[in-house]
Amino acid sequence: MKLNGKELSKYMDHTMLQADASKDDILKVISEAKEYDTASVCVNSYWADLVHENLKDTDIKTVCVVGFPLGAMSTKAKVYEAKISMDDGADEIDMVLNIGELKQGNTEAVVQDISAVAKEVHQDSKILKVIIENALLTESEKETAVKLTIDGKADFVKTSTGFSTSGATVEDVKLMRKTAGNKIQIKAAGGIHSLDDAVNLINAGADRLGVSGSVKILEEAKASD
Repeated sequence: MKLNGKELSKYMDHTMLQADASKDDILKVISEAKEYDTASVCVNSYWADLVHENLKDTDIKTVCVVGFPLGAMSTKAKVYEAKISMDDGADEIDMVLNIGELKQGNTEAVVQDISAVAKEVHQDSKILKVIIENALLTESEKETAVKLTIDGKADFVKTSTGFSTSGATVEDVKLMRKTAGNKIQIKAAGGIHSLDDAVNLINAGADRLGVSGSVKILEEAKASD
């Protein structure tokens, strides 16, 4: 698939999730998102109101992460964080599933965790993405995680937090797409540093990209148009 810079920008969740991100850093990301017309700005929930207020006259979405980056928070905590994020203006929620319970084989607990957050998000007519952290999973566990995310009624399954041992790979996205079919959308995130990375992941089946280096990639796309 050949995409021009404008088309590619709408795949991008322009992301700033570092623990030391300041207000100035967040405002810079918002400004970049406006300049390049990305799909969204993705931040920690503390910044939801700031991002929402600065994007309210655009079609750029506010995305907040929940249970991030470990996924081992209580379901009640995830639901509450999703709620307050949406109250503060988040349009989409990216939650981390309970990785330990997945690896233990406790599929019921994993689905219940996702379902509870999905119920909260969907009653507000918002979007839920579930991060399965592929770097920590076997091939079989990745397939199971995708299926459980579908069972939990999420809208997207997402490869990675970007804070583990590796990020999105073409092979993982292909596996996720094969497992999911058309039942759920896929977000690739983590380690996407070049135009080739972005295009290869989209061609493998990604519907959205989580990228902190969006500007570099979109400038590269502009130069190649």
